[in-house]
Amino acid sequence: MSVKRLFTSESVTEGHPDKLCDQVSDGILDAVLAQDPGAHVACETCTTTGVVMVMGEMTANAQVDVEGIVRETVKNIGYDGSGDSFDYKTCAVLSAIHGQSPDIAMGVNNALENRAGGTDRYDLIGAGDQGMMFGYACRETRELMPAPITFAHELTRKLAEVRKNGKVPFILPDGKSQVTVRYDENGAPERFDAIVISTQHLDSVSLEQVREAVIEEVIYQAVPKRLLDKDTKIYVNPTGRFVIGGPQGDSGLTGRKIIVDTYGGYARHGGGAFSGKDPTKVDRTGAYYARYIAKNLVAAGLADKCELQLAYAIGVAQPVSVLVDSFGTGKLDDGKLADIVRRHFDMRPAAMIEQLDLRKPVYRQVAAYGHMGRPDLDLTWERCDKAGELAQYLK
Repeated sequence: MSVKRLFTSESVTEGHPDKLCDQVSDGILDAVLAQDPGAHVACETCTTTGVVMVMGEMTANAQVDVEGIVRETVKNIGYDGSGDSFDYKTCAVLSAIHGQSPDIAMGVNNALENRAGGTDRYDLIGAGDQGMMFGYACRETRELMPAPITFAHELTRKLAEVRKNGKVPFILPDGKSQVTVRYDENGAPERFDAIVISTQHLDSVSLEQVREAVIEEVIYQAVPKRLLDKDTKIYVNPTGRFVIGGPQGDSGLTGRKIIVDTYGGYARHGGGAFSGKDPTKVDRTGAYYARYIAKNLVAAGLADKCELQLAYAIGVAQPVSVLVDSFGTGKLDDGKLADIVRRHFDMRPAAMIEQLDLRKPVYRQVAAYGHMGRPDLDLTWERCDKAGELAQYLK
């Protein structure tokens, strides 16, 4: 017998120090791919008071202005010196980027299958690392995403929107949201049990002003009112003050918000982050493709919720394992669903890259507010173009 339960997810704004770093790393990746779609990039960024440092490996036929990309990204986020000491004009920018290890390149550029005599062009590229990746989809929202992370992202996007359009001019770039959803006995979202928002603000405004503006212009505008009731607990800046924020208040690092990037903890996450990595890195491409598969299985009606795991060995094109878990909602058993996946989806890196068109500079736009379930973006891994083909198995 099902019981009611609570689940919580968080999101952060584009001005959060970790997200600032993700956006810098993906901004550099996009700039490189615009010049050399076949580039190999693994770019990390860290930041603290007055400093942004870019580091990592890159092998590319491209010349990019790393400092210019850093300053433009920081400026676009909103750290322009107005009301905050971190400033795109005056922060120091350090770069420590070197070439990719030839030991890694050897397996990526010439997969084990190709070395063994394979003739298929998709056998040319091996996985850029070992590891496991997960994709997930469910029927809780129109995006086929879990409700808690979907609404947490809606809140942080709205925080940025009202800051940038001047509707709430005293909000500054750093911020977080957290949403606790109560589910009914059938596992459907029933109500918001708690909403937490912490937002950086000008020193000149009171907590009461911040709270009133956030409730009226952010919460009430961003999430469905049908899920709000008199018992929903709403916390706005519960410490009472959030003036010092961004890299001045906390250090930032690429890849430190991986749960925010995917499913808010509702589904499992693999071992790697996404930002700053070119598409030969299966940490990124495998996770995107696993989401694509899971979403198409759910959209086809083969399951109401679905989690897919892929695993790879470095330098090998074919995944070493494929697992489907439909949590008892599958119209066929999970083993048969896994067979269907193998039949209809080519999970070799070169095939995934080509099918999802991943050599284009599309990554900076997903470096904040989630890589999955983005109704505001036309992402190839969010399309349900295989659903009709897969629906034949329901007959």
